[in-house]
Amino acid sequence: MRNTSYIEISRSALASNFKYIRSRLEAKTRLSHVVKGNAYGHGIDVYVPLAHELGADHFSVFDAHEAHEVLKVLGKKVDILIMGMIADEQLEWVIENDIEFFVFDWIRLEKASQIARKMKKPALIHLELETGMNRTGFEKESWPQIANFLKQNTDAICFKGLCTHYAGAESISNHLRVKAQIKRFKKGRNMFKDMGFTPEIIHSACSAAFLRFPKTHFDLVRVGILQYGFWPNMETFISTEGLQGEGADPLQRAISWKSRVMNVKTVPKGEYVSYGTSYLATQELKVATVPVGYSHGFGRNLSNAGRAIVRGTRVAVIGVVNMNVMILDVSHLDNVEIGDEVVLIGNQGEQQISVSSFSEYSDQMNYELLTRLPHNIPRYVKD
Repeated sequence: MRNTSYIEISRSALASNFKYIRSRLEAKTRLSHVVKGNAYGHGIDVYVPLAHELGADHFSVFDAHEAHEVLKVLGKKVDILIMGMIADEQLEWVIENDIEFFVFDWIRLEKASQIARKMKKPALIHLELETGMNRTGFEKESWPQIANFLKQNTDAICFKGLCTHYAGAESISNHLRVKAQIKRFKKGRNMFKDMGFTPEIIHSACSAAFLRFPKTHFDLVRVGILQYGFWPNMETFISTEGLQGEGADPLQRAISWKSRVMNVKTVPKGEYVSYGTSYLATQELKVATVPVGYSHGFGRNLSNAGRAIVRGTRVAVIGVVNMNVMILDVSHLDNVEIGDEVVLIGNQGEQQISVSSFSEYSDQMNYELLTRLPHNIPRYVKD
């Protein structure tokens, strides 16, 4: 049964993005594809198999549920790393399925060792060091104690990786802070090495650090937003690509979001459009309703501000965005009909609505809009 809107994921765009990322990757460094937030709104069940077809063999997720989704669609063909939440009752499943996971506090470290010893199967852990993000991670004072704990629990703990996360590598304003973090992380790596621990994988770089701080590539990089065809911010694009090739963007957006015109009607001059009195028709209008609203991820803050494309022309969202409906001003278009394609993100003819343009109409970031796209919007792969 047809949904009110649908999302298309471009195979060719992803292939191009992967090629670009790999061209900048150090030869010895492995690429982990971050698919948290339902693959940044692209859909784990569609995106992960497609990425795997294109050569992806390592995926990073936020929680055990997302790890389960990746495992469900691919089986044990790839490595999976959980960077965030695991409930105690999920640890046994994680260990049983050879899923690697971040450990950033003593509670998880001790619980993992207890369960792994009971299962007689080691937990594959990545120790996260606190280097200045001040979110999660072991403080410097505890690093020697952790090393001693690992020595005493080699039967239950496999020290698979050592990692950290940088606080805003996309911004020049954070440059000194990130440089200080890199320095602290290297000290932590050296301390563990001096105590006889050399984990298989050293990693710290997200998309922004991968681009702006090549020395952070180490053994693995965790690339998220970049693989989908988006820059962490415009500053990252400029600092990475400069204005070479007249500012040509080497990335291609993989996602398109489309719907259909549900109804067309005339609004007399002097009448208000949609709820309340935020939009007054100062002349006779022709409007088209589209069955997408804030419950579908098209935010209410796009009321009287958002844009869409109908019949190859950019049109304005007028009035308040409803829960399930938005209203477009199509007065300047001829022959708009029920069933006409409406592009909310993507291209139609020579016109384009980019995800980044939403930040111009509202205060949403790329990440925010994408990850708010509901799971139940159907996703399809196109060439």
